[in-house]
Amino acid sequence: MRINIQSIDINYIQYGSGKDIILLHGWGQNIQMMQPIGDRLKGYRITILDLPGFGESSEPINELTIYDYSHILEELVKKLKIKDPIIIGHSFGGRIAIVYAATNKVNKLVLLGSPYKRRITKITFKVKVLKAMKKVPVINKLEDFAKRHIGSRDYKNASSMMRKILVNTVNEDLGSCLEKITCPVLLIYGSNDQEVSIDEAREMETLLKDGGLVILEGASHYAYLERLDHVINILKNFIGGN
Repeated sequence: MRINIQSIDINYIQYGSGKDIILLHGWGQNIQMMQPIGDRLKGYRITILDLPGFGESSEPINELTIYDYSHILEELVKKLKIKDPIIIGHSFGGRIAIVYAATNKVNKLVLLGSPYKRRITKITFKVKVLKAMKKVPVINKLEDFAKRHIGSRDYKNASSMMRKILVNTVNEDLGSCLEKITCPVLLIYGSNDQEVSIDEAREMETLLKDGGLVILEGASHYAYLERLDHVINILKNFIGGN
């Protein structure tokens, strides 16, 4: 399905019925990377989108910030008549979810390996992501997708516009947004995450009014896929039934 928001053609899927859950993927990824979660959460209405510039959604014509992505999500929620959603975001998607939850009504929030601090580093995702994916049985089938799409979306090979958006994103400090979130927040991070340190995850927990941290020992930035069954059980306990 497709929807136009701020002149951006956004691809999304929606299935199931019950409480609304929105799944937001990480940088350079798409709907497929969040479907393993959505497909296992029965009894909910699941919405997963290709964020602007990724998957089958069109690339923004303007230099977006993380706040712009949040505003786009706000419009999508209104247009799809989603009420009081549970939002689950991985990495970049989690950053968007943090900003959204700071100013909008959210039932519960789950952050999977999401950073909040400013970081000025050279972003080269291709090699790290592909190596990580080879170690994750659940997403071995997605390796061909990763070679085609994730590799083409890293900093080196991204378009000029997406490079600017990436720089905008990693240079934002979202500490003040975390402090404004009033809903319960679950943080799930891998102890071997090379993108976001456990120390940063612990800092996030202290900034939140109602936050709890789960550390998955030995797991990477893709802990939610490496330990999918475990994570699904944790999610079900956290978000509750209908």
